[in-house]
Amino acid sequence: MTTRHTSLFEPPPDRDGLRAMPVEYAAFCELHRPRYLSYARVWLPDAEEAAASVQEALCEVATHWRELLVSSNPTAEAWHILRTTVSARLHTGPATPGPRTAGPVPSDSRPAGPQDEDLAILHYVVGLAAPEIADVVGSDTANVAGRLRRAVLHDPAEW
Repeated sequence: MTTRHTSLFEPPPDRDGLRAMPVEYAAFCELHRPRYLSYARVWLPDAEEAAASVQEALCEVATHWRELLVSSNPTAEAWHILRTTVSARLHTGPATPGPRTAGPVPSDSRPAGPQDEDLAILHYVVGLAAPEIADVVGSDTANVAGRLRRAVLHDPAEW
């Protein structure tokens, strides 16, 4: 592995007084970081900016790790953080350094699940199968497969 790639696998920097993170968080990052990065690269073609957005999202996940674990769907909460981070960078450029003040968005103020556009991107652009997508976005495989079938009926320019 070259030094260019090792930065993608570093743990998040100490932020808001975080010390060593639990092994569960490290496992979460190891499982999701490559897929998160593939998704971010679709929206942010600059590799460094995509990697920075994923790192920022994982720092946000780390900051709220305990809260996420007691939520009804920690993986969906983390996916929402990633989408919000990538979207913010897409619309405003790199984020200003420093801790964020807001935690995860309450579940009643966001869509019920991942957007069909995200599912289509993860499947048709990134190349993930429905079970992998379900693991990444915190959904079940049957729901993802059904929504992918519906997404095919729409013009790809819509997503």
